[in-house]
Amino acid sequence: MPSRSQKILERPEFSLNRCAYKAMGYSDEDLKRPIIGIANSWNDLCPGHYNLRQLAEFVRKGIHRAGGTAAEFGTIACCDATPQGHIGMHFVLPSRDIIAHSIEIMVEAHQLDAIVLLGSCDKIVPGMLMAAARLGIPAILLPGGPMLGGVEFDNRPSDMTSASEAVGMLAKGLIRPEQLDLLEDQCVPSCGSCSFLGTANTMCCLSEAMGMTLPDGALTPAPYADRLRLGEATGTAIVNLAHKNITARDIITRDALCNAVRVAMAIGGSTNAFLHLSAIAFELGISGDDMMHIYEELSDATPHVAKVNPSSKYNMEHFHQSGGVPRVMKEIRPLLNLSCMTVDGVSLGERLDKHVERYPVNRAVIATMAEPFSSSRGLAILRGNLAPRTAVTKPAAIDASMWTFTGKAVVFDCEEDANAAILAGRIVENDVVVIRYEGPRGGPGMREMYKSMKYMHGMGLALKTALVTDGRFSGTNNGCFVGHVSPEAAAGGPLAIVRDGDRITIDIPNRSLHLHLSDAAIASRLKEWKAPAPKFTRGYLGIYSRLASSADQGAVLHMPQPA
Repeated sequence: MPSRSQKILERPEFSLNRCAYKAMGYSDEDLKRPIIGIANSWNDLCPGHYNLRQLAEFVRKGIHRAGGTAAEFGTIACCDATPQGHIGMHFVLPSRDIIAHSIEIMVEAHQLDAIVLLGSCDKIVPGMLMAAARLGIPAILLPGGPMLGGVEFDNRPSDMTSASEAVGMLAKGLIRPEQLDLLEDQCVPSCGSCSFLGTANTMCCLSEAMGMTLPDGALTPAPYADRLRLGEATGTAIVNLAHKNITARDIITRDALCNAVRVAMAIGGSTNAFLHLSAIAFELGISGDDMMHIYEELSDATPHVAKVNPSSKYNMEHFHQSGGVPRVMKEIRPLLNLSCMTVDGVSLGERLDKHVERYPVNRAVIATMAEPFSSSRGLAILRGNLAPRTAVTKPAAIDASMWTFTGKAVVFDCEEDANAAILAGRIVENDVVVIRYEGPRGGPGMREMYKSMKYMHGMGLALKTALVTDGRFSGTNNGCFVGHVSPEAAAGGPLAIVRDGDRITIDIPNRSLHLHLSDAAIASRLKEWKAPAPKFTRGYLGIYSRLASSADQGAVLHMPQPA
Protein backbone atom coordinates (compact mmCIF):
# COMPACT_ATOMS: atom_id res chain seq x y z
CA MET A 1 0.00 0.00 0.00
CA PRO A 2 1.39 3.48 -0.87
CA SER A 3 2.41 5.65 2.08
CA ARG A 4 0.67 8.93 2.90
CA SER A 5 3.27 10.96 1.04
CA GLN A 6 3.36 8.62 -1.95
CA LYS A 7 -0.36 9.04 -2.48
CA ILE A 8 0.10 12.76 -3.09
CA LEU A 9 3.28 12.40 -5.17
CA GLU A 10 2.10 9.94 -7.85
CA ARG A 11 2.63 10.91 -11.46
CA PRO A 12 1.04 12.33 -13.46
CA GLU A 13 -1.86 13.47 -11.29
CA PHE A 14 0.32 15.03 -8.59
CA SER A 15 3.19 16.40 -10.68
CA LEU A 16 2.36 19.84 -9.26
CA ASN A 17 3.11 18.55 -5.75
CA ARG A 18 6.41 17.11 -6.94
CA CYS A 19 7.32 20.48 -8.45
CA ALA A 20 6.89 22.13 -5.06
CA TYR A 21 9.45 19.76 -3.52
CA LYS A 22 11.80 20.01 -6.49
CA ALA A 23 11.81 23.81 -6.20
CA MET A 24 13.69 23.25 -2.91
CA GLY A 25 16.21 20.81 -4.36
CA TYR A 26 14.54 17.48 -3.60
CA SER A 27 15.28 14.76 -6.17
CA ASP A 28 13.17 11.95 -7.59
CA GLU A 29 15.14 9.60 -5.34
CA ASP A 30 14.25 11.73 -2.28
CA LEU A 31 10.57 11.58 -3.18
CA LYS A 32 10.58 7.77 -3.35
CA ARG A 33 11.47 7.54 0.33
CA PRO A 34 9.25 8.02 3.39
CA ILE A 35 9.01 11.76 4.04
CA ILE A 36 9.71 12.36 7.71
CA GLY A 37 8.79 15.69 9.23
CA ILE A 38 10.97 17.35 11.85
CA ALA A 39 8.88 19.73 13.97
CA ASN A 40 11.60 21.97 15.40
CA SER A 41 10.82 24.52 18.11
CA TRP A 42 14.28 26.09 17.89
CA ASN A 43 14.62 29.75 18.79
CA ASP A 44 17.05 31.98 20.62
CA LEU A 45 14.50 33.21 23.15
CA CYS A 46 14.26 29.91 25.03
CA PRO A 47 17.45 28.35 26.49
CA GLY A 48 15.87 24.88 26.41
CA HIS A 49 15.60 25.15 22.62
CA TYR A 50 18.82 26.92 21.75
CA ASN A 51 20.62 23.70 20.75
CA LEU A 52 17.80 22.24 18.65
CA ARG A 53 19.08 23.60 15.34
CA GLN A 54 22.28 21.60 15.79
CA LEU A 55 20.36 18.58 17.08
CA ALA A 56 18.10 18.66 14.01
CA GLU A 57 21.12 18.14 11.75
CA PHE A 58 21.91 14.88 13.54
CA VAL A 59 18.26 13.80 13.24
CA ARG A 60 18.49 14.48 9.48
CA LYS A 61 21.66 12.40 9.36
CA GLY A 62 19.87 9.45 10.97
CA ILE A 63 16.81 9.79 8.75
CA HIS A 64 18.94 9.80 5.59
CA ARG A 65 21.08 6.90 6.79
CA ALA A 66 17.95 4.80 7.42
CA GLY A 67 16.50 5.54 3.98
CA GLY A 68 14.12 8.41 4.69
CA THR A 69 13.80 12.00 3.49
CA ALA A 70 13.74 14.77 6.10
CA ALA A 71 11.42 17.77 5.83
CA GLU A 72 11.84 20.30 8.64
CA PHE A 73 9.45 23.00 9.82
CA GLY A 74 9.22 25.27 12.84
CA THR A 75 6.74 25.79 15.64
CA ILE A 76 6.53 28.30 18.46
CA ALA A 77 8.08 27.79 21.89
CA CYS A 78 7.72 30.09 24.89
CA CYS A 79 10.24 30.01 27.71
CA ASP A 80 8.49 29.95 31.09
CA ALA A 81 11.30 31.99 32.64
CA THR A 82 11.02 35.27 30.73
CA PRO A 83 7.21 35.60 31.02
CA GLN A 84 7.24 35.15 34.82
CA GLY A 85 5.37 37.72 36.89
CA HIS A 86 3.86 39.83 34.09
CA ILE A 87 1.31 39.77 31.28
CA GLY A 88 3.44 37.39 29.22
CA MET A 89 2.66 34.42 31.46
CA HIS A 90 -0.99 34.59 30.36
CA PHE A 91 0.15 33.29 26.96
CA VAL A 92 2.35 30.38 28.00
CA LEU A 93 -0.14 27.58 28.78
CA PRO A 94 -2.41 28.63 25.87
CA SER A 95 0.61 28.23 23.57
CA ARG A 96 0.41 24.47 24.18
CA ASP A 97 -2.73 24.19 22.04
CA ILE A 98 -1.29 26.38 19.29
CA ILE A 99 1.74 24.06 19.15
CA ALA A 100 -0.48 21.00 18.83
CA HIS A 101 -2.64 22.66 16.19
CA SER A 102 0.34 23.93 14.16
CA ILE A 103 1.95 20.49 14.01
CA GLU A 104 -1.36 18.88 13.08
CA ILE A 105 -1.80 21.44 10.30
CA MET A 106 1.69 20.96 8.82
CA VAL A 107 1.57 17.16 8.99
CA GLU A 108 -1.88 16.88 7.46
CA ALA A 109 -1.42 19.61 4.86
CA HIS A 110 1.69 17.87 3.53
CA GLN A 111 0.65 14.28 4.32
CA LEU A 112 3.93 13.49 6.05
CA ASP A 113 4.59 9.83 6.78
CA ALA A 114 6.05 10.30 10.26
CA ILE A 115 7.27 13.05 12.57
CA VAL A 116 10.20 13.76 14.90
CA LEU A 117 9.24 16.28 17.56
CA LEU A 118 12.12 18.47 18.76
CA GLY A 119 11.26 20.37 21.92
CA SER A 120 12.24 20.61 25.56
CA CYS A 121 10.23 22.97 27.70
CA ASP A 122 7.11 23.17 29.78
CA LYS A 123 4.26 23.54 27.27
CA ILE A 124 6.12 22.51 24.14
CA VAL A 125 6.61 18.85 25.05
CA PRO A 126 2.96 18.25 26.02
CA GLY A 127 1.76 20.24 22.99
CA MET A 128 3.84 18.03 20.74
CA LEU A 129 2.62 14.85 22.43
CA MET A 130 -0.98 16.07 22.07
CA ALA A 131 -0.36 16.46 18.34
CA ALA A 132 1.19 13.00 18.11
CA ALA A 133 -1.76 11.42 19.89
CA ARG A 134 -4.21 13.34 17.71
CA LEU A 135 -2.52 12.51 14.41
CA GLY A 136 -1.84 8.83 15.00
CA ILE A 137 1.18 8.60 12.69
CA PRO A 138 4.65 7.27 13.64
CA ALA A 139 6.23 9.84 15.97
CA ILE A 140 9.19 10.23 18.33
CA LEU A 141 9.81 13.09 20.76
CA LEU A 142 13.44 14.15 21.11
CA PRO A 143 14.13 16.68 23.89
CA GLY A 144 17.11 19.03 23.77
CA GLY A 145 18.24 17.91 27.22
CA PRO A 146 18.64 19.69 30.57
CA MET A 147 21.23 22.38 31.28
CA LEU A 148 24.05 21.92 33.78
CA GLY A 149 23.80 23.11 37.38
CA GLY A 150 25.34 26.38 38.53
CA VAL A 151 27.62 27.48 41.36
CA GLU A 152 26.70 26.65 44.94
CA PHE A 153 24.23 29.09 46.44
CA ASP A 154 22.16 28.73 49.62
CA ASN A 155 23.89 25.39 50.34
CA ARG A 156 23.06 23.69 47.02
CA PRO A 157 23.97 23.90 43.33
CA SER A 158 22.19 26.94 41.94
CA ASP A 159 19.78 27.05 39.02
CA MET A 160 17.75 29.73 37.27
CA THR A 161 15.25 29.94 40.14
CA SER A 162 18.02 30.73 42.61
CA ALA A 163 17.92 34.29 41.28
CA SER A 164 14.28 34.66 42.36
CA GLU A 165 15.03 33.25 45.81
CA ALA A 166 17.89 35.75 45.99
CA VAL A 167 15.45 38.61 45.33
CA GLY A 168 13.57 37.57 48.48
CA MET A 169 16.86 37.40 50.38
CA LEU A 170 17.78 40.85 49.11
CA ALA A 171 14.46 42.23 50.34
CA LYS A 172 15.26 40.83 53.80
CA GLY A 173 18.80 42.22 53.73
CA LEU A 174 20.36 38.74 53.73
CA ILE A 175 22.52 39.33 50.63
CA ARG A 176 24.03 42.35 48.87
CA PRO A 177 22.93 43.58 45.39
CA GLU A 178 26.29 42.67 43.87
CA GLN A 179 25.84 39.05 45.03
CA LEU A 180 22.59 38.87 43.07
CA ASP A 181 24.27 40.40 40.02
CA LEU A 182 27.05 37.81 40.14
CA LEU A 183 24.55 34.97 40.59
CA GLU A 184 22.89 35.92 37.29
CA ASP A 185 26.11 35.01 35.50
CA GLN A 186 26.79 31.79 37.39
CA CYS A 187 23.52 29.96 38.00
CA VAL A 188 22.86 28.93 34.36
CA PRO A 189 26.18 27.80 32.83
CA SER A 190 24.75 26.24 29.66
CA CYS A 191 21.70 26.09 27.45
CA GLY A 192 19.09 23.37 27.98
CA SER A 193 15.92 22.92 29.97
CA CYS A 194 16.33 24.12 33.57
CA SER A 195 18.55 21.97 35.78
CA PHE A 196 15.80 21.19 38.32
CA LEU A 197 12.86 18.78 38.11
CA GLY A 198 10.37 21.32 36.81
CA THR A 199 7.61 20.77 34.30
CA ALA A 200 10.02 20.73 31.36
CA ASN A 201 12.17 17.87 32.61
CA THR A 202 9.16 16.13 34.19
CA MET A 203 7.35 15.96 30.86
CA CYS A 204 10.50 14.80 29.04
CA CYS A 205 10.79 12.03 31.67
CA LEU A 206 7.14 11.09 31.19
CA SER A 207 7.53 10.99 27.40
CA GLU A 208 10.33 8.47 27.90
CA ALA A 209 8.23 6.60 30.47
CA MET A 210 5.33 6.19 28.05
CA GLY A 211 7.70 4.99 25.32
CA MET A 212 7.68 8.08 23.08
CA THR A 213 11.37 8.95 23.59
CA LEU A 214 14.44 6.75 23.17
CA PRO A 215 16.09 5.45 26.38
CA ASP A 216 18.05 8.18 28.20
CA GLY A 217 16.51 10.71 25.81
CA ALA A 218 14.89 12.69 28.61
CA LEU A 219 17.86 13.47 30.79
CA THR A 220 21.11 13.33 28.82
CA PRO A 221 22.31 16.93 29.36
CA ALA A 222 22.17 19.37 26.46
CA PRO A 223 25.97 19.92 26.27
CA TYR A 224 26.82 16.18 26.17
CA ALA A 225 27.94 14.60 22.88
CA ASP A 226 25.57 11.76 23.77
CA ARG A 227 22.71 14.19 23.06
CA LEU A 228 23.87 14.47 19.42
CA ARG A 229 24.15 10.71 19.12
CA LEU A 230 20.58 10.47 20.42
CA GLY A 231 19.58 12.79 17.58
CA GLU A 232 21.01 10.46 14.97
CA ALA A 233 19.53 7.39 16.67
CA THR A 234 16.13 9.11 16.72
CA GLY A 235 16.36 9.77 12.99
CA THR A 236 17.08 6.11 12.36
CA ALA A 237 14.33 4.93 14.72
CA ILE A 238 11.61 7.08 13.15
CA VAL A 239 12.25 5.59 9.69
CA ASN A 240 12.01 2.11 11.19
CA LEU A 241 8.69 3.02 12.82
CA ALA A 242 7.42 4.38 9.49
CA HIS A 243 8.32 1.13 7.70
CA LYS A 244 6.59 -0.93 10.42
CA ASN A 245 3.66 1.56 10.67
CA ILE A 246 3.92 1.71 14.48
CA THR A 247 2.02 4.91 15.26
CA ALA A 248 1.90 7.22 18.25
CA ARG A 249 -1.51 5.80 19.12
CA ASP A 250 0.04 2.33 19.31
CA ILE A 251 2.41 3.74 21.94
CA ILE A 252 0.38 6.39 23.81
CA THR A 253 -2.31 4.18 25.28
CA ARG A 254 -4.18 4.21 28.58
CA ASP A 255 -1.68 1.71 29.98
CA ALA A 256 1.23 3.87 28.81
CA LEU A 257 -0.34 6.91 30.46
CA CYS A 258 -0.59 4.89 33.67
CA ASN A 259 3.13 4.14 33.37
CA ALA A 260 3.76 7.87 32.99
CA VAL A 261 1.67 8.60 36.09
CA ARG A 262 3.64 5.97 38.04
CA VAL A 263 6.92 7.60 37.04
CA ALA A 264 5.59 11.09 37.84
CA MET A 265 4.75 9.86 41.35
CA ALA A 266 8.03 7.96 41.72
CA ILE A 267 10.20 10.96 40.83
CA GLY A 268 8.03 13.59 42.55
CA GLY A 269 7.58 15.46 39.28
CA SER A 270 5.87 18.76 38.61
CA THR A 271 2.20 19.22 39.53
CA ASN A 272 1.70 20.39 35.94
CA ALA A 273 2.17 16.78 34.86
CA PHE A 274 -1.46 16.15 35.80
CA LEU A 275 -2.59 19.06 33.64
CA HIS A 276 -0.63 17.87 30.62
CA LEU A 277 -1.25 14.12 30.90
CA SER A 278 -4.98 14.90 31.04
CA ALA A 279 -4.64 17.00 27.89
CA ILE A 280 -2.81 14.18 26.09
CA ALA A 281 -5.46 11.72 27.31
CA PHE A 282 -8.17 14.03 25.94
CA GLU A 283 -6.73 13.47 22.44
CA LEU A 284 -7.30 9.74 22.95
CA GLY A 285 -10.89 10.21 24.14
CA ILE A 286 -10.01 9.55 27.81
CA SER A 287 -11.88 11.94 30.10
CA GLY A 288 -10.35 14.21 32.69
CA ASP A 289 -12.46 12.52 35.36
CA ASP A 290 -10.99 9.14 34.39
CA MET A 291 -7.48 10.58 34.61
CA MET A 292 -8.16 12.09 38.03
CA HIS A 293 -9.24 8.70 39.31
CA ILE A 294 -6.02 7.22 37.91
CA TYR A 295 -3.96 9.89 39.68
CA GLU A 296 -5.72 9.26 42.99
CA GLU A 297 -5.51 5.48 42.72
CA LEU A 298 -1.83 5.39 41.77
CA SER A 299 -0.59 8.11 44.14
CA ASP A 300 -1.22 5.95 47.19
CA ALA A 301 0.35 2.89 45.57
CA THR A 302 3.55 4.30 44.06
CA PRO A 303 6.67 4.79 46.19
CA HIS A 304 8.71 7.96 45.88
CA VAL A 305 12.12 6.67 44.78
CA ALA A 306 13.89 9.70 43.24
CA LYS A 307 14.80 12.94 45.00
CA VAL A 308 15.96 15.74 42.73
CA ASN A 309 15.98 19.54 43.08
CA PRO A 310 13.70 20.99 44.48
CA SER A 311 13.28 17.89 46.67
CA SER A 312 17.05 17.64 47.24
CA LYS A 313 20.34 19.34 46.36
CA TYR A 314 20.87 17.08 43.32
CA ASN A 315 20.18 18.45 39.85
CA MET A 316 19.27 16.83 36.53
CA GLU A 317 22.84 15.93 35.63
CA HIS A 318 23.09 13.97 38.89
CA PHE A 319 19.75 12.31 38.10
CA HIS A 320 20.98 11.30 34.65
CA GLN A 321 24.25 9.93 36.04
CA SER A 322 22.34 7.88 38.60
CA GLY A 323 20.44 6.13 35.82
CA GLY A 324 17.57 8.54 35.11
CA VAL A 325 14.24 7.27 33.84
CA PRO A 326 15.39 3.72 32.95
CA ARG A 327 16.78 3.20 36.48
CA VAL A 328 13.59 4.55 38.07
CA MET A 329 11.46 2.27 35.90
CA LYS A 330 13.61 -0.73 36.77
CA GLU A 331 13.17 0.07 40.46
CA ILE A 332 9.36 0.20 40.19
CA ARG A 333 9.15 -2.47 37.47
CA PRO A 334 6.52 -4.61 39.27
CA LEU A 335 4.12 -1.65 39.10
CA LEU A 336 4.44 -1.02 35.36
CA ASN A 337 2.58 -2.23 32.28
CA LEU A 338 5.54 -3.94 30.61
CA SER A 339 3.71 -4.97 27.44
CA CYS A 340 3.38 -1.36 26.24
CA MET A 341 5.01 -0.63 22.87
CA THR A 342 7.89 1.85 22.66
CA VAL A 343 9.52 3.84 19.85
CA ASP A 344 12.31 1.26 19.89
CA GLY A 345 9.79 -1.05 18.21
CA VAL A 346 9.85 -3.39 21.23
CA SER A 347 7.84 -3.64 24.44
CA LEU A 348 8.73 -1.68 27.56
CA GLY A 349 9.81 -4.90 29.26
CA GLU A 350 12.21 -5.70 26.41
CA ARG A 351 13.52 -2.12 26.47
CA LEU A 352 14.32 -2.31 30.18
CA ASP A 353 15.95 -5.74 29.76
CA LYS A 354 18.25 -4.42 27.03
CA HIS A 355 19.14 -1.13 28.68
CA VAL A 356 22.74 -0.86 29.89
CA GLU A 357 23.47 1.38 32.90
CA ARG A 358 26.36 3.70 32.03
CA TYR A 359 27.01 5.11 35.51
CA PRO A 360 26.88 3.74 39.07
CA VAL A 361 23.67 4.63 40.88
CA ASN A 362 23.72 7.23 43.66
CA ARG A 363 21.18 6.00 46.21
CA ALA A 364 20.82 9.52 47.57
CA VAL A 365 19.24 10.34 44.21
CA ILE A 366 17.45 7.11 43.24
CA ALA A 367 16.37 4.77 46.04
CA THR A 368 15.03 1.24 45.80
CA MET A 369 11.40 0.24 45.83
CA ALA A 370 12.13 -1.77 49.00
CA GLU A 371 13.56 1.30 50.75
CA PRO A 372 11.97 4.35 49.09
CA PHE A 373 12.20 7.94 50.26
CA SER A 374 8.50 7.62 51.10
CA SER A 375 5.92 4.93 50.44
CA SER A 376 3.55 7.14 48.43
CA ARG A 377 2.48 10.58 47.30
CA GLY A 378 5.26 12.14 45.29
CA LEU A 379 2.26 14.08 43.94
CA ALA A 380 -1.23 14.19 45.43
CA ILE A 381 -4.81 15.09 44.54
CA LEU A 382 -6.78 16.97 47.21
CA ARG A 383 -10.53 17.46 47.46
CA GLY A 384 -12.75 19.35 49.88
CA ASN A 385 -15.20 22.21 50.18
CA LEU A 386 -12.58 24.59 48.76
CA ALA A 387 -11.84 22.25 45.84
CA PRO A 388 -15.05 20.31 45.10
CA ARG A 389 -13.60 18.82 41.91
CA THR A 390 -9.89 18.62 42.75
CA ALA A 391 -6.69 20.46 43.61
CA VAL A 392 -3.07 19.35 43.17
CA THR A 393 -0.02 19.46 45.42
CA LYS A 394 3.49 18.00 45.52
CA PRO A 395 4.37 16.36 48.87
CA ALA A 396 7.78 15.41 47.45
CA ALA A 397 8.78 19.09 47.54
CA ILE A 398 7.03 19.97 50.82
CA ASP A 399 8.67 19.48 54.19
CA ALA A 400 6.78 16.73 56.06
CA SER A 401 6.18 19.14 58.94
CA MET A 402 3.99 21.18 56.55
CA TRP A 403 1.87 18.34 55.22
CA THR A 404 -0.87 19.52 57.56
CA PHE A 405 -1.20 23.28 57.86
CA THR A 406 -3.95 25.60 59.09
CA GLY A 407 -3.77 29.36 58.74
CA LYS A 408 -5.72 32.51 58.02
CA ALA A 409 -6.38 33.57 54.46
CA VAL A 410 -4.81 36.66 52.91
CA VAL A 411 -6.63 37.05 49.60
CA PHE A 412 -5.43 38.50 46.30
CA ASP A 413 -7.25 38.64 42.98
CA CYS A 414 -4.07 38.50 40.88
CA GLU A 415 -0.46 37.39 41.11
CA GLU A 416 1.06 40.87 40.89
CA ASP A 417 -0.77 42.09 44.03
CA ALA A 418 0.37 39.03 45.96
CA ASN A 419 4.01 39.49 44.92
CA ALA A 420 3.98 43.15 45.92
CA ALA A 421 2.52 42.27 49.33
CA ILE A 422 5.10 39.53 49.93
CA LEU A 423 8.05 41.79 49.09
CA ALA A 424 6.56 44.55 51.25
CA GLY A 425 6.57 42.23 54.26
CA ARG A 426 2.77 42.03 54.61
CA ILE A 427 2.73 38.20 54.71
CA VAL A 428 3.53 36.78 58.14
CA GLU A 429 3.73 33.42 59.89
CA ASN A 430 0.55 31.27 59.73
CA ASP A 431 -0.85 33.11 56.71
CA VAL A 432 -2.37 31.20 53.79
CA VAL A 433 -1.86 33.34 50.69
CA VAL A 434 -4.84 32.87 48.35
CA ILE A 435 -4.31 33.95 44.73
CA ARG A 436 -7.44 33.58 42.64
CA TYR A 437 -8.81 34.49 39.20
CA GLU A 438 -5.64 32.95 37.75
CA GLY A 439 -7.23 29.74 36.42
CA PRO A 440 -7.47 28.69 32.76
CA ARG A 441 -10.38 31.02 31.98
CA GLY A 442 -10.01 33.58 34.75
CA GLY A 443 -6.31 34.25 34.26
CA PRO A 444 -6.70 33.59 31.44
CA GLY A 445 -3.97 31.07 30.82
CA MET A 446 -3.47 29.72 34.36
CA ARG A 447 -0.26 31.54 35.21
CA GLU A 448 2.42 30.06 37.45
CA MET A 449 2.63 31.43 40.98
CA TYR A 450 6.34 30.81 40.81
CA LYS A 451 7.62 34.17 42.02
CA SER A 452 5.26 34.24 44.99
CA MET A 453 6.62 30.95 46.32
CA LYS A 454 10.24 31.85 45.60
CA TYR A 455 9.91 35.24 47.30
CA MET A 456 8.39 33.60 50.38
CA HIS A 457 11.21 31.04 50.42
CA GLY A 458 13.84 33.75 50.15
CA MET A 459 12.22 35.69 52.99
CA GLY A 460 12.29 32.70 55.32
CA LEU A 461 8.55 31.96 55.14
CA ALA A 462 8.64 28.59 53.37
CA LEU A 463 8.03 26.60 56.57
CA LYS A 464 5.67 29.15 58.13
CA THR A 465 3.10 29.95 55.42
CA ALA A 466 1.15 28.32 52.60
CA LEU A 467 -0.22 29.31 49.21
CA VAL A 468 -3.48 28.19 47.57
CA THR A 469 -4.42 29.14 44.01
CA ASP A 470 -6.46 28.21 40.95
CA GLY A 471 -3.29 28.97 39.00
CA ARG A 472 -0.29 26.70 38.53
CA PHE A 473 3.16 26.24 40.03
CA SER A 474 6.58 25.70 38.59
CA GLY A 475 8.00 22.27 39.30
CA THR A 476 10.79 23.95 41.23
CA ASN A 477 8.54 25.43 43.89
CA ASN A 478 8.98 24.49 47.53
CA GLY A 479 7.20 25.53 50.70
CA CYS A 480 3.57 24.49 51.23
CA PHE A 481 1.45 24.97 48.13
CA VAL A 482 -1.79 23.81 46.52
CA GLY A 483 -2.74 24.70 42.93
CA HIS A 484 -5.13 23.80 40.10
CA VAL A 485 -8.09 24.43 42.45
CA SER A 486 -11.20 23.37 40.52
CA PRO A 487 -13.69 24.79 39.83
CA GLU A 488 -11.66 27.95 39.42
CA ALA A 489 -12.79 31.23 40.97
CA ALA A 490 -13.85 32.76 37.65
CA ALA A 491 -16.23 29.82 37.13
CA GLY A 492 -17.84 30.39 40.54
CA GLY A 493 -15.76 27.92 42.51
CA PRO A 494 -15.62 28.38 46.29
CA LEU A 495 -12.19 30.02 46.02
CA ALA A 496 -14.09 33.07 44.73
CA ILE A 497 -15.77 33.72 48.09
CA VAL A 498 -12.81 33.34 50.45
CA ARG A 499 -12.24 36.48 52.55
CA ASP A 500 -9.27 37.80 54.48
CA GLY A 501 -9.13 36.10 57.87
CA ASP A 502 -11.01 32.93 56.86
CA ARG A 503 -9.26 29.81 58.11
CA ILE A 504 -8.03 27.20 55.63
CA THR A 505 -6.62 23.74 56.33
CA ILE A 506 -4.34 21.85 53.95
CA ASP A 507 -4.28 18.19 54.98
CA ILE A 508 -2.12 16.19 52.58
CA PRO A 509 -2.22 12.86 54.49
CA ASN A 510 -6.03 12.94 54.30
CA ARG A 511 -6.03 14.52 50.83
CA SER A 512 -8.18 17.43 51.94
CA LEU A 513 -8.41 21.17 51.27
CA HIS A 514 -10.93 22.69 53.67
CA LEU A 515 -12.35 26.17 54.18
CA HIS A 516 -13.59 26.57 57.75
CA LEU A 517 -17.10 27.70 56.83
CA SER A 518 -20.39 25.87 56.91
CA ASP A 519 -22.03 24.72 53.69
CA ALA A 520 -24.77 27.27 54.31
CA ALA A 521 -22.26 30.12 54.69
CA ILE A 522 -20.46 29.10 51.50
CA ALA A 523 -23.78 28.90 49.60
CA SER A 524 -24.80 32.32 50.90
CA ARG A 525 -21.56 33.94 49.80
CA LEU A 526 -21.73 32.26 46.38
CA LYS A 527 -25.25 33.62 45.94
CA GLU A 528 -23.92 37.14 46.45
CA TRP A 529 -20.88 36.63 44.21
CA LYS A 530 -20.70 38.23 40.78
CA ALA A 531 -18.35 37.01 38.07
CA PRO A 532 -15.66 39.55 37.17
CA ALA A 533 -15.45 40.94 33.65
CA PRO A 534 -13.09 39.02 31.35
CA LYS A 535 -9.56 40.42 31.41
CA PHE A 536 -9.16 39.87 27.66
CA THR A 537 -11.88 40.03 25.02
CA ARG A 538 -9.79 40.15 21.83
CA GLY A 539 -7.01 38.11 20.30
CA TYR A 540 -6.05 34.58 21.20
CA LEU A 541 -6.51 35.09 24.94
CA GLY A 542 -10.07 36.24 24.27
CA ILE A 543 -10.69 32.94 22.47
CA TYR A 544 -8.87 30.87 25.10
CA SER A 545 -10.80 32.42 28.01
CA ARG A 546 -14.06 31.37 26.36
CA LEU A 547 -13.09 27.84 25.34
CA ALA A 548 -10.58 26.54 27.92
CA SER A 549 -11.77 23.67 30.09
CA SER A 550 -11.04 23.60 33.82
CA ALA A 551 -7.70 22.48 35.21
CA ASP A 552 -9.00 19.07 36.24
CA GLN A 553 -9.98 18.48 32.59
CA GLY A 554 -6.53 19.44 31.29
CA ALA A 555 -7.29 23.11 30.46
CA VAL A 556 -7.69 22.09 26.81
CA LEU A 557 -9.57 24.12 24.23
CA HIS A 558 -12.96 22.48 24.11
CA MET A 559 -15.91 23.57 22.03
CA PRO A 560 -19.19 23.50 23.98
CA GLN A 561 -21.51 20.81 22.66
CA PRO A 562 -24.78 22.08 21.12
CA ALA A 563 -27.85 21.53 23.25
